[in-house]
Amino acid sequence: MSKLQYYTEEGYNNLKNKLQDLKGKGRADIARQIAEARDKGDLSENAEYDAAKDAQGLMEMEISKLEELVANARILDESTIDTSKVSLLSKVKIKSIKNGATMIYTLVSEEEADLKQGKISVNSPFGKGLFGKKVGETAQIQAPAGLVEVEVLEITR
Repeated sequence: MSKLQYYTEEGYNNLKNKLQDLKGKGRADIARQIAEARDKGDLSENAEYDAAKDAQGLMEMEISKLEELVANARILDESTIDTSKVSLLSKVKIKSIKNGATMIYTLVSEEEADLKQGKISVNSPFGKGLFGKKVGETAQIQAPAGLVEVEVLEITR
């Protein structure tokens, strides 16, 4: 059994839309590819048919995974977030102790993480290191590049 995952409303809707797209358009595309490959003759020596069947299997695994995620997904009400400490969906402004650089991250579920948008997973080293910290506290985070020490400057929704 999978554990519950909390999402923003936007993240949950993106998950549902991706699932619907794969079930509708994705399955139709694969069925068309299989039919075209089948029309080309002997299936035992048909590489296109084998490739299409492999693609179908991978897509069905992805659909199954997304169905499980959607079934275990819960939308987190952002108005109930406690901004006294870093938690899921907190937007946190941090400052590097070493070089003084400031960064702003939002802690989200693993599936919603996107560093380009400033969204980091609560399961990432930074997410785990910041989780539960309050304004003014420092966090020592074991990152791939080594130990990073940051100070929590601000926590918002």
